[in-house]
Amino acid sequence: MNWIQRKIYLYNVTFGLYMLDWWERYLFNTLVIVLLWFMLYNTSRYVTTLCKSMFGEAHQFEGAKWAWQFDRTDRHHRT
Repeated sequence: MNWIQRKIYLYNVTFGLYMLDWWERYLFNTLVIVLLWFMLYNTSRYVTTLCKSMFGEAHQFEGAKWAWQFDRTDRHHRT
């Protein structure tokens, strides 16, 4: 048993997937992948916004909506 097979076995035993049918295991793994994708996507968006705000490339818009507004090159924004 090589390293990858051991990690797959550990994953199956840890989450109890060894007792599921093949289609139930497929469904569970699909949900895990979708959740991980959402977490990574939203984390990358947050980190990007955080870095841009830390380095002064974004400013917070005060008004009816609270959102991050980025500087446009074709017109000046109100301060």
